Amino acid sequence: MISQQQETQRAEQIVERFVRRFQPSYKLLACHAALPLVLTPELLNFLRVQFLRGEVTWVAEVDLLLSDLCRQVGYELYAMDTAVRAYLLEEMQREFGDERMKDVARLLISYVKHIYQNNPYISPKKLQAQQWAAMVYIEPETAAREIAQNFKSTAIGRSLVNRAEIARLAKITQELAPQLNSYVELVRYAQLVSKVLTDASGVEESELRRSYYVAGVELSLPEELIPQRPKILTADLGLQSTVTTDSPNSIPGFPLLQTFQFRIPTISFEETEKSADINLQPFAFEAATIELKKSVFLRRNPELIIYRQQQTNQYFIEDVGNGILLEMVKIPSGTFKMGAPKNEKGSSNLERPQHLVKVPTFFMGKYQVTQRQWRAVAVLPKVDHELEPEPSYFKRDRLPVEKVSWYDAVEFCARLSNHTRREYRLPSEAEWEYACRAGTATPFHFGETITSELANYRAREIYASEPEGKYRKRTTSVGIFPANAFGLHDMHGNIWEWCLDDLHDNYENAPTDGSAWFNDDNNLFQKSHRAVLRGGSWDFNPVYCRSAYRNNLYQSGRNLVLNSIGFRVVCCPNFEE
Repeated sequence: MISQQQETQRAEQIVERFVRRFQPSYKLLACHAALPLVLTPELLNFLRVQFLRGEVTWVAEVDLLLSDLCRQVGYELYAMDTAVRAYLLEEMQREFGDERMKDVARLLISYVKHIYQNNPYISPKKLQAQQWAAMVYIEPETAAREIAQNFKSTAIGRSLVNRAEIARLAKITQELAPQLNSYVELVRYAQLVSKVLTDASGVEESELRRSYYVAGVELSLPEELIPQRPKILTADLGLQSTVTTDSPNSIPGFPLLQTFQFRIPTISFEETEKSADINLQPFAFEAATIELKKSVFLRRNPELIIYRQQQTNQYFIEDVGNGILLEMVKIPSGTFKMGAPKNEKGSSNLERPQHLVKVPTFFMGKYQVTQRQWRAVAVLPKVDHELEPEPSYFKRDRLPVEKVSWYDAVEFCARLSNHTRREYRLPSEAEWEYACRAGTATPFHFGETITSELANYRAREIYASEPEGKYRKRTTSVGIFPANAFGLHDMHGNIWEWCLDDLHDNYENAPTDGSAWFNDDNNLFQKSHRAVLRGGSWDFNPVYCRSAYRNNLYQSGRNLVLNSIGFRVVCCPNFEE
C-alpha cells in the first residue's frame, strides 16, 4: 500500500518533471488548473486570461493538457491525477493565499452557469461536481450539506444506476477531502461507501451500522449495501461416540473415572455467493443514448438529444506485466437476435438472415488493446512468431494498437493466456455483436443514429438526419467517449476489431451457441481463409460502424495490416452465474 507521503513525493516529481520540460511559469497555470475537477480547453483558457495573462503564454494551455499531469476522460474533457491535484492546490495556497483560491472558485462557478446554459453535451452530474469543487472554497458548509443530502436522497437498492450514483458521490467527496477537512464525518462516510462497494470483508459490523452527522444531515449506510456475512449452521448428525480408557478407573486423588457417550455436531458456513476463479469488482461508468426528436417545423432537421446515465457493472483486473493492467468486463449470458433487418439503412444480405443466438457468460476488454498493453505482452515468451513491439502508425500509450494482423492478435492472446493461466482469445462474431448491442436492437447501441460527440468516425457523412460532426482523421485515446450499457467503450468506430471466425457470405447455417464459426481447420496459426472485422473505424462512414456490419471491403485477409485495424480480447474463465 502506498503511503500518503509517497503519493505526495510522486506527485511532486511529476510536477517538477513537467516544469523542467517547459518553464517555471507553467507551474502557475497548473496550480490554477488544479482547482476544477474536470478541465476543458475553454476553461483553461479562461483561467490563464483572467489570472495569468502576462505571465504564461497561450501555448502552455496545450502543453498542460497533453502532459503527464492530465488524462483525457471524455471528448475535450481532462482530469488531473488525484495526488498531483492535491499537491498543486497546496502549492497554490502557499504561493497565492486564500483570496486567489476564492477568486478562481468564483470564476469556476460562473463558468459552470455559462456551460449549463450553452453546452448541452456536458452532463449535469459533471457540472454539479465542478460546482462543489468551487463551493468548498467559498461556502464549504453549503457544499458539505449538499453532498450529504445527495448521499441521503440516493435511493439505494439492487439498481445498478443507484449504486453507480453513490459510488460517484463517494469518489467526489474523497477528491475534495483536503478542502472538507472540517467535515471529517462526510469524508469517513465516503470512505466507508467505497470500501463496501469494493471489498467489505475487512469492515467491522459496528462501522457498517453507525451514523454520521454532517451539517445537520444524518447519514447511515443503506441496508441494501450492508454485506451479508456468512451464517454459521450446525447440523447434529446423531453420531454417537464412546470414550473409554485402558487406564485404571481409579486414580488416587481424582474422582472415579466413568464411561460416557456424546453426539458429534458439524459446523458449516453458508456461502453468500458462488465462488469463482476471478476477483470480481464493481465499477461505475457513463453510458449514453441518442434520441432524434422531430421538429414541429417541417423544413427543419430533427433535433439530436443525448441522454447520459450513470451505470455499473462488474469486472476483474488482469496484470499483463510490469503493473500494466487489463480491465475485463463481465458480459452476462443471454439470447439476442443477430444480424440486421431488411429495413435497416445500409444493411446487406451479408448480415442476414437474422437469427437467435444464445451466448454464455464471458468477459471482454473494456477498451481496445492499447499500445502500452501491446508492448507489455510483446516481450512475453513467443508461442508461434515474433511480435513487433511498436507496430502502430499513430503513437501514444493510450491509443489503440493498430497495424496488427489477425495472426499477431492471436499470438498476443496466446502469450497472454500462458502468462495469466487463463484462456484469452479474440471474440467470436456472435460474442462481439452481443457485447456491442448490450440489449439494443437499433443500428447503434446509442440508438437509431450516431454522432461524433460519442464516437470517432468519418462524421462528415450522415447516417440518419444527425448534424454533420467532427472528422478527427486519426485514432483517439481509448475510453474518452461514453460506454454502452455493459460498460464497453469504442464499440463503434476508432479502429476495426478482429474477430475469431472465418468470414461467411451470410448467416445460413450459422452457429446459435455464440461460438466461432470455422470452415474446417481449428489450428489458428494455420488458417488461411478470410477473417471478420467489426465495429468501423476513424476513417469510415457511419454506415460501416453499425452493430451488425461485417467488413468484407478488404476481403479481410488475415495478414492485413492497416492503421485502422486493431482488436480487443475476451476471456472465458471457469465462472458460475
